[in-house]
Amino acid sequence: MNELYITGDCHGDFQRFTTRNFPQLKGMDRDDCVILAGDFGGVWGGEQTDRHKLDWLEAKPFTTLFVDGNHENFALLNTCPEQEWHGGRVHVVRPHVLHLMRGQVFDIGGLTWFTMGGAASHDIEDGILDPAVPDFERRYWTLRRMNARFRVLDRSWWPEEMPSETEYAEAETNLERAGWCVDCVLTHCAPTSIAQRMNRHYQPDKLTDFLETVRQRCRFSRWFCGHYHINQVIDERFVIQREQISRIEADSI
Repeated sequence: MNELYITGDCHGDFQRFTTRNFPQLKGMDRDDCVILAGDFGGVWGGEQTDRHKLDWLEAKPFTTLFVDGNHENFALLNTCPEQEWHGGRVHVVRPHVLHLMRGQVFDIGGLTWFTMGGAASHDIEDGILDPAVPDFERRYWTLRRMNARFRVLDRSWWPEEMPSETEYAEAETNLERAGWCVDCVLTHCAPTSIAQRMNRHYQPDKLTDFLETVRQRCRFSRWFCGHYHINQVIDERFVIQREQISRIEADSI
């Protein structure tokens, strides 16, 4: 049986996949998969900047799969070639480094997976700066000196972090086709009710409310997500990942 492992946000740092940190890789092959629950971060600065890290990851014996988080360069990610893979659509970052696109249903390791990446950034309380405004440099360095929490449009933040209406519609269509029944759900953020279990002050958004609908309508055994930078299991079915790499026992799902 294929081996499946899952981990949380990497933000472009893949050192957890060294032989020292992940010795299990010694016995793995391309049919085995390591799944990232968003904020992959390996497609960020362009081919020249990203090449070394992506080639290093491609050289690992397993196949790397990821949903997108909110900290991705969507302008670059969306230029990657698209193809069908195991029942759903993927962006091919490298032959064995694949972005599981939003609203898809895949067959991975003998399990059916519904994937819905994206999340609303919560580190932008002080705004999104537009490089096109005349006083951009002054405002940028003022905010830096203040240790403000902000990002820069099309440099460190992209509006595509949240799904489009087309992606929501495709997700519903594919769930209807699957009879609203999958083994696993893979997202970056959690449904509204689960996010509020972690933080009672959490303010929902359109994506977490959509995922709440999925939680209520869909039959599933496990739901994996990242985003919150914690390791926690809620109600046995909701697994929030951080840096640990956990094996998924298909026989127990």
